[in-house]
Amino acid sequence: MMKNFVEELTWRGMLHQSMPGVEEHLLEGMQSAYVGIDPTADSLHIGHLVGVMMLRHFQLAGHKPYALVGGATGMIGDPSGKSAERNLLDEKTLRHNQEAIKNQLSRFLDFDSDEANSAVLVNNYDWMKEFSFLEFIRDVGKHITVNYMMAKDSVKKRLSSEAKEGMSFTEFTYQLVQGYDFLHLYRENNCSIQMGGSDQWGNITTGTELIRRIGGGKGYALTCPLITKADGTKFGKTEGGNIWLDAKRTSPYKFYQYWLNSSDDDAEKYIKIFTFLTEEEISDLVKTHAEAPHLRALQKKLAEEITIMVHSKEDFENAEKASSILFSKSFKEDIKTLDEVTFLDVFEGVPQAFISRAEFNEGLDMIGALAAKTNFLNSNGEARRALKENSISVNKEKVKEDYQLSSEDLINDTYIILNKGKKNTYIIKVE
Repeated sequence: MMKNFVEELTWRGMLHQSMPGVEEHLLEGMQSAYVGIDPTADSLHIGHLVGVMMLRHFQLAGHKPYALVGGATGMIGDPSGKSAERNLLDEKTLRHNQEAIKNQLSRFLDFDSDEANSAVLVNNYDWMKEFSFLEFIRDVGKHITVNYMMAKDSVKKRLSSEAKEGMSFTEFTYQLVQGYDFLHLYRENNCSIQMGGSDQWGNITTGTELIRRIGGGKGYALTCPLITKADGTKFGKTEGGNIWLDAKRTSPYKFYQYWLNSSDDDAEKYIKIFTFLTEEEISDLVKTHAEAPHLRALQKKLAEEITIMVHSKEDFENAEKASSILFSKSFKEDIKTLDEVTFLDVFEGVPQAFISRAEFNEGLDMIGALAAKTNFLNSNGEARRALKENSISVNKEKVKEDYQLSSEDLINDTYIILNKGKKNTYIIKVE
């Protein structure tokens, strides 16, 4: 049973612009659409997720999604929204990236179904590699004028920017290559719709123009808005860089934390875009959140849904436990259940001191742990005063000056957490 894809995108805030007639075209029967994915890394990041979610909603509506990995265009670099030219990749790297990306996409799209609308992964390098330069400018380039290409916003912005290097011919031709992808998929796969971010509108409409002029047919363009954050900072970025879907690049704990720390306004927007919860479920959540904002119901549900979708239920449960572990009544036992990567994520930025295992085994008293051996506190005297004031904890348990650290205090046989009061945390690493 077909669902109204455009209606679904509209209420979720995922529709920015579409060509006239696209909704009617989709209601005629099963259609095919594609989203292009840049394969410049062997993992997607959350900036890719809107396009991926669009493909998933497209498949759920009864249509056939194509994910196009831009092997050829990845060798060129897309000028859209960029101020400098991208690094170009070799074929071996691109193939590796393609396989890794397909594995991630399979968590969202059904590639293995026997249904007519099973998802398909294609790579534009497979058809572009056979083209000679002369063939391309003869068979494709002659159909699009330079005036038409210069009028595109992505080109105008680069040419008018203050960047000294300007825009290379390679980048200038990008929209022709992307446009040809659309024509190729239209001819070979009856793919009539290209979707992407709003910054891709110019490239997508070049494709519809080639379909009209060369293919003698009708192609459609549909874009989603570029996601922004309410505070003006860039969506999907942290001080450490991109939020990746690969657990080796961004741990499930950090991934979970990114969504959990969303503002109320952003969480209300994101939960529509990045989950498959229904309109009614989200409406109820918004009401619940409004009644008790301090409980952060929206953020918690958003972080749960997307962490399970991208990683797993187990990863979500571990991330949730790690997030609350600092306030756990059974901290000493709970902290020892964390793997080392998650432990270090939880205590990222906390000052560390290193002590050799031989030195630790000889005996480490609290003065040494706080000052003499670590310099966490400025002097032995300050350490003694803090201990007398009962403000020092080892793994969240209060200790006195006569306390001697032992292997029983080691977390993962390596770490000890010291606290002075509630705000000052230190970590001793025994290695």
